[in-house]
Amino acid sequence: MKRIAKFYKVSEERFAEDLCACVPDRAGEDIHALYEGIRLPQRATKGSAGYDFYAPFDFRLRAGESIRIPTGIRAKMEEGWVLCLYPRSGLGFRYRLQLDNTVGVIDSDYFDSDNEGHIMARITNDSREGKELSLARGTAFMQGIFMEYGVTQDDNAEDVRNGGFGSTTK
Repeated sequence: MKRIAKFYKVSEERFAEDLCACVPDRAGEDIHALYEGIRLPQRATKGSAGYDFYAPFDFRLRAGESIRIPTGIRAKMEEGWVLCLYPRSGLGFRYRLQLDNTVGVIDSDYFDSDNEGHIMARITNDSREGKELSLARGTAFMQGIFMEYGVTQDDNAEDVRNGGFGSTTK
């Protein structure tokens, strides 16, 4: 196995700002306690490909509802690697839980963005049976898999990223 990446927490200030922007009803909570409780992603077993991302707070989603989750996590990885994010397969199977962008793609240069490379997830409970999803803080809800990638022989990309969604096309 190649060791090509490391997870870190974003700063408490970054987490607080993004939490209040994403989930305004959480603004009155003890944000410091939520921040301190953030767990870095981990693999569950030696043979696991995916690193589990854990919910930084309790939440419920009725069928058809969505939520944007600031994970409090950033990933530093070697150039030539990408972190792909997927819902946990059990949650997808039971609730049709999905990432709204289908697969999250975290590029290696996202780590140095002004937002500290804060990994966010917008998820939807797409249950067709009306099931309500209830997740406790610290429960794994998403998994990330590091993948190596290549570029074309005539590639000449030189721009530098500074931001998240859509920042590479500005």
